[in-house]
Formats: sequence, structure tokens, C-alpha cells
Amino acid sequence: MFLSHRDLDAVEEMDKPGCDPATLDRTYAQFSLINRFVARWRRMWERQVRPVLSTTRTNTLLDIGSGGGDVPRAFARWAFRDGIRLSITAIDPDERAFAFANSQPTTPGLTFRRAFSSELVAEGEQYDVVTSNHVLHHLSPDELDGLLRDSEFLSTRLALHSDIERTRIGYPLFSLATLPFRGSYIREDGLTSIRRSYLASELRDVVPEGWRVERQFPFRNLLVRRA
Repeated sequence: MFLSHRDLDAVEEMDKPGCDPATLDRTYAQFSLINRFVARWRRMWERQVRPVLSTTRTNTLLDIGSGGGDVPRAFARWAFRDGIRLSITAIDPDERAFAFANSQPTTPGLTFRRAFSSELVAEGEQYDVVTSNHVLHHLSPDELDGLLRDSEFLSTRLALHSDIERTRIGYPLFSLATLPFRGSYIREDGLTSIRRSYLASELRDVVPEGWRVERQFPFRNLLVRRA
């Protein structure tokens, strides 16, 4: 039955080395709009991230798989608005994502770096908060285990990994809602992402002890670990 299992053989166009560079850049540029209404990090900032941050010292946050950089840029804006000192490191191993993120206007307190989380573990780096957006469905089981182990080491207070949940309702709704997004991979890759993503029950079966899976509106999973 359609969507009854994860489609691990499906590959997103933007993950292919030979994808069109102009189309890829338009996709990165459109992520900010998609994430604003689908990922809804503003709510997570207010309810989960901001409460664990200090008001008297500079806090640190690591965003893993930052893509075009819209989510860490939003964190920087919200921290400034709330009077919180926050130093953000945003990492992505893809040189194309790194190049696009660095081509955007500079955001105070935000640094982009081309790297894997395992490299930061090897360097002994640690951060108050570790986040990722729409990364989990890209990973193999071994890569997911590695990401969560890295997050446990890297985060001293909170780790949040937000991703899509695979649902038969969300798939056609996303397909219809993204029809206006022309000239990018948003619609095509978004549907592939849904096919690759976890049910909440599937995610609970594979995450190690200490991680909690929360279902969120609309059609989302949130992996949470508090140190």
C-alpha cells in the first residue's frame, strides 16, 4: 500500500551531484517560506529553545545540515529580538549549500562551516543547543545512529531534530500546496522527502534511550533530548 513503508530507494534531485545549479539555488531561496509554514521553528524557539538559554552570558547553538541557512538566520533574529546573546554555528557538508549560505547577507553572530557533525565531535566542540531541520529522512540507519550519538556529545542542554512525518493526508496536501513553486525542486523533492520519512512509531523504534519522539502539527516528528 502506498506510503505504508519508507521508500529508502527514492533520491531527492537536490541530493544528486549533477542537479541544475540555478534550480538548486532557487530551492534554497524558497526554503525560508516553506519552513516558515511547515517546520514552524518560531514555536519551538519560544517553547523549547529560548527557555534553556542564559540571559547573562553568550549562548551557543549548532545547526546541523543547515542547507541554505534560513533556520539559523531565524534563530539569530529571534535571539536579538529577545535580548539573548547567541553565537550560532551552522554546518552542512555539501559545498553547494555552503556556497549559497555564504552568498547571503552576513548575519551577526552566525557562522557557516562546511563540515560533518562527527568532525566537531573529533575537535571536542560543544554547544548549549543542537538542532537540525529536515535531515533525518536523508540518513541511512547507521547515519541516523551517528547523528544522534554526535548530538549527545555536542549538546550540553538540548538537542532538537525536526522532520516530516510520512502520512497519506500530508502527501496530497503538500502536492497541492506547492504547485505554485516553479523553477525549483521544492515540490518534487518535498514529495520524495515524505516518502522517505518516518512515522512517529517507526522513529520511536530506532532512537536510543534518552531521546523522546513528539508528534507536531502539521505532520511532523520532533526528536528531543535534554541533557
